[in-house]
Amino acid sequence: MFKPSRAMRRLHRNEEGITGLETAIILIAFVIVASVFAFVVLSTGLFSADRGKQTVLAGLEKASGNVEVRGSVSLQDVGTVAAPTTPDGAIGEAGGPSVDVFIFNLGTAAGGRPVLIDPAVTTNTMVINIVDSGARVANLTYTVNKILGDTDDLLETGELFEITVTIPDDMILDENEEFTLELIPQSGGTLLINRVMPPEISDLMDLK
Repeated sequence: MFKPSRAMRRLHRNEEGITGLETAIILIAFVIVASVFAFVVLSTGLFSADRGKQTVLAGLEKASGNVEVRGSVSLQDVGTVAAPTTPDGAIGEAGGPSVDVFIFNLGTAAGGRPVLIDPAVTTNTMVINIVDSGARVANLTYTVNKILGDTDDLLETGELFEITVTIPDDMILDENEEFTLELIPQSGGTLLINRVMPPEISDLMDLK
């Protein structure tokens, strides 16, 4: 004879089995979704940290100087400009404005990278400007004397280059006048050499 109570108990047991399986599937889905989300968050965090590190290093490289002055800065009168020629071809009055040069030694700063110092090239080399109370002149002419170093034009750790910078003919530095030399390498910060002319000008002056 059919007994409803026994059939209901079997049906109830079957429902419990289905509910347990569905719960397991849902839990597994939650675990997978959580794992994917954690992986995405972790990857994004690592990527952001790496980009932040690159930005900080680039900022430090830009801000930190690669070169520094070793010793004093000298201003020397090395001669006079050639006398002008008159329209009829004759030589004018002898003499002319004096030709002055700055002389100083450069070395690499602590932890600085090698710097290309070659006045013969026009790209990726050091540029020197001068600013005084009345004018600013860019891209001054300069020469390099390698006191300590190898045969290349890179200023590297342990090397010493003597730089001779020619002041433009139309720029006159007067007594007690303040001026600034801007040394701009291809990488790293700009080196500013700020000096004041002495109260009495001679052929050779040590500007400290």
